[in-house]
Amino acid sequence: MKAFIFPGQGCQKEGMGKDLYEKFPKAKELFERANDFFGRRITDVMFNGTEEELMETINTQPSVFLYEVVLALCQDDVKPDVVAGHSLGEFAALVINGTISFEDGLNLVLNRAVIGQKAYESSSVKTGMGAVIGLNDEYVERRIKEIWDETGEPIYFANYNGPGQVVISGSRKGVRAACKAFMAEGAKKAVPLAIGGSFHTPFMNEARVELGEIIKETKFNRPTIPIYQCVDALPHTDPETIKDNLIQHITHPVLWTTMTHNMVKDGVTEFFEVGTDDTLEKIVHRMYPDLHQQSLLDVPSYCGKVANYKIVKE
Repeated sequence: MKAFIFPGQGCQKEGMGKDLYEKFPKAKELFERANDFFGRRITDVMFNGTEEELMETINTQPSVFLYEVVLALCQDDVKPDVVAGHSLGEFAALVINGTISFEDGLNLVLNRAVIGQKAYESSSVKTGMGAVIGLNDEYVERRIKEIWDETGEPIYFANYNGPGQVVISGSRKGVRAACKAFMAEGAKKAVPLAIGGSFHTPFMNEARVELGEIIKETKFNRPTIPIYQCVDALPHTDPETIKDNLIQHITHPVLWTTMTHNMVKDGVTEFFEVGTDDTLEKIVHRMYPDLHQQSLLDVPSYCGKVANYKIVKE
């Protein structure tokens, strides 16, 4: 079985999608449909914008979503049996398996960006996120509760990305204190991330309510293939269940470690990352080095045609 896996925010790159636009007529059509939908040329930011412009939430999330959908739809050599998305990547996965339309995906992601930014700016607590590598999940879970009690600064688990690779989230002070403690306690890496906001935590409750109403009004179809969702790491094909999970996804940790285990348990032997790099591919490889992992950019449809983004293996 083959899985398409879609990374989330953070994989944006300057110039992303330009080669696709120039060399694939279908890609050009989809990019222009997005420009028309947004009422502005998001492609100008993607193709020619600076790193700072791409880092703006209003640009980042639509750009990543659009790039991933276009990349998946503009090749015919590989067809997935299942899909899974990490955080924002779940929205692209839902388009590829037919649960939502391309335009509805654009609408949801745009609103996700706007509402999430508003929630961040209106919060009385300045929030952020941090990456912790080299400590087991149970230890980090226990310690963030202890550090919260010690400092009074709220800290939550945001992403379970892989064994010994997690993301925490909460108040900036709490995240900084936790990262400092984890480095002293043997972490290989524990650093605050250049992300404003506390995604996948209760800090996003207001955003969950507001975006949830928009999700409820969106038409969800029965998908052509299952999607493994972030909130429970299980495969789903029921439109209402998928919709409910997508709403909960806003304040719930991303269970990527368990999602990967479940996909392998259910028979997935080939993983194709649909993004600008090999972030998820590397995680899967560390967990299951004997299974096939590949960037979708490396399949024959793209090799030699989008050289600027062809993944170079270490």
